[in-house]
Parts: sequence; C-alpha cells; structure tokens
Amino acid sequence: MLLIHQQVTAAPVVTVDVWVGAGAAVEPEPWSGMAHFLEHMIFKGTDRLQPGQFDQIIENRGGVTNAATSHDYAHFYISTATTDFPETLPHFADLLLNAAIPDGEFDLERDVVLEEIRQSFDDPDGLGFQVLMETLYPHHAYGRPVLGEAEKLLERSPQEMRWFHRAHYQPENMTVVVVGDISWQQTIEQVSQAFSTFPQRADCPRPARIPQLGMSEIRRQTLELPRLGVARLMLGWTAPGVDQIGTAYGLDLLSALLAGGRTARLVRELREERQLVQEIGSGFTLQRDSSLFTITAWLEVEHLAQVEAIIGDRISELAVTPIDPLEMRRCQRLLCNDFAFSTETASQLAGLYGYYSTIAQPELAVAYPNVIANLQPDTLQHVAAQYLSPLRYAAVELLPV
Repeated sequence: MLLIHQQVTAAPVVTVDVWVGAGAAVEPEPWSGMAHFLEHMIFKGTDRLQPGQFDQIIENRGGVTNAATSHDYAHFYISTATTDFPETLPHFADLLLNAAIPDGEFDLERDVVLEEIRQSFDDPDGLGFQVLMETLYPHHAYGRPVLGEAEKLLERSPQEMRWFHRAHYQPENMTVVVVGDISWQQTIEQVSQAFSTFPQRADCPRPARIPQLGMSEIRRQTLELPRLGVARLMLGWTAPGVDQIGTAYGLDLLSALLAGGRTARLVRELREERQLVQEIGSGFTLQRDSSLFTITAWLEVEHLAQVEAIIGDRISELAVTPIDPLEMRRCQRLLCNDFAFSTETASQLAGLYGYYSTIAQPELAVAYPNVIANLQPDTLQHVAAQYLSPLRYAAVELLPV
C-alpha cells in the first residue's frame, strides 16, 4: 500500500484521503454501477461498527467525511482535528477494509442509488454529457454512467458486491494520503497499525480491455428535452491518457486558450463580439486510458449550425497558425495560478496527491506547473493537429421540445 504524507502546520487539522483503483472502469458490463453502489455500502458498517455509527463518531468530534466515485477511482476522506486522529483513523480503516455489506442495508441503499439514477434524468447538462460519453466511448467503460443502470443494479446481490470489494480493496490498489498538522512518525505508526489486515482476496469478473481508443469520423446525436430553456451544443474529442501526459497537458492549455476566461478566443468571438451564444466553455479531463476534451455552448437553436462551423474553423487554425507568445503566456499563467489556488488546503493537497497516485504516478502531482510553463507554441500546434480534428469528434445537440 502506498502512503503519502505532508505535514502542514497552518491549522491543527488533518485530512486522511484513501484512494482505490476501483472505479466504474473495472466493472464488467453486467455489473454496471457496482463501484458507486459500493461507495454507499462502505458506510453501512462492519462487524464492529453498526450502520451510521461511523458518521456519528466523526460528527461528534466536529469532523467531516465524504466519498466519490468516478470511472478511474473511488475515494473516501475524513477531516478532523489533529487530536482526534488516533481515535478516528482505526474506525475509518475498519470501514474501508472490513465492510460487512449487510443484506438488509443492501436492499435499502439500492433504493437510494436508484433514486439518484432517476434524478440524473432531470439534469439536461448531465444527460447530454452522458450521451456525449456514450458517443465517444461506445465500447469502453468510460461510455457507461458511473451511477450504473437501474435494470442491472436490480440483478446484483450482496454477495457479488462482497466479491467486488475483496477483489479490489487490496493494498497494491490503494493509496492513503495524510496531510495536516501531524508528524511523519505518528502518521506511519498509526496508519501501519490501522491498515494492517486486509480482507481475504476474492475473484470477480473483469471487463475486457479495449486495445485502442479513437475516432475516425463525426458522430452526432440529437436529444429533444422538455423544459429546456436554451439549446446546448456539446462537442468532444478523445485524447491520450496518462501514458502520454505531456500531450495531455498541451490539450489542457489549448482548452484555456479557446474558452478559459472572457478574453479567450471562442468566448470573445462568439459571445462578446457576434453574440451567437449565451455562454461557451471548454474543458479537459485527464483519465487513465483516454482523456477527454470538450467544448460546450448555450445558445438559441437557430445558431447551432453556424456556431459548430465557427468552432470547427477555429480548431483547424490551431494546427496551422502559431500562437502569439503573449496569448500563450496568459494561458500558462491562468493554469498555473488555478493550480496554486486549488492546493491551498490540506484536503485539496490530499485530493491532488491521491488522484495522481491512482491514475498515474504521485510525482506528477507537483510537476504540473513546470510542464505547463515550459510548453512551446510549436508543441501545441502539433497536439492540435493530431487530436483536435474538425473531421473527427462527437457532437450532441440538446433541443427544447
């Protein structure tokens, strides 16, 4: 098991963030939603902790706890006063390693997850994004919703979840990050004791590996939704995963250049000057197997075709026209400052270290600003030409009924 520690003495608090390489991407297709459902069931106790008892222990000490699941990971964290660390850590480890997954709680919590799935259909932007993912990744787990599908969850059993837990919640698949006002010696002693005994290993089905991810054409989907105020245009490109981290960071910089702030190219042209969109933004998401580059616009239906054509033209220009050095430096400062602002607290640092440790290598967590600052315009041209083609992308249109 990997342990990462950083002592931060600004306040007498400590965050423990445990990351597990057991997100939706390791689910076999019939078990879709199992990783997220397990996130819920982890909090339903062990042989020593009754359901709800762990939350009571943390909250009685004024602490907070929460969890999240994505395609590439699940993570669980607690933040408490430093003086409460020796008391809370053993319970936290017990919860993660010895989840009982009681039959009765399984049935009750499944209803909660099914309601989450139903509510997701009321979010037009979330619904559109999921369709975009399905269009980009039709044969990979990234194309399936992290929440899963109701029909498949109704077929799952507590015993199958126990197998999933015991197969994936093992030391080589887990990173424990401790950041706060606590010494290395105290951290390693107490973490070693709390995480000394892992569950007996079990086997569970694994998904088939997809050897290559990419697109060779434009794929388009259109959805008509009730109660939608304005249309949405969502465009997406697949990109290298963590095995080509330098290229990935180049796309992050291109995202900032296109729509990172009011002076970014697409924002200035489409919203401020031509007033063809109400809002437009871009995003880059680093993922283990294949990263994601997106552009999303909120606009009137009659402008959809024109806006998509303009975005295609601006994407094409990136590959042939050098970026002005002043514009380049503005985008580099924007991303480096954003990185600094997102690493100000113990919980932010713990999340950063755990994220990179789970999907790549922990050293990359602190390398980001230096890599961004040293990217060159010709590198970005090459990246744009290779991965941001106006002839290979997915487009999802959300239209008011």
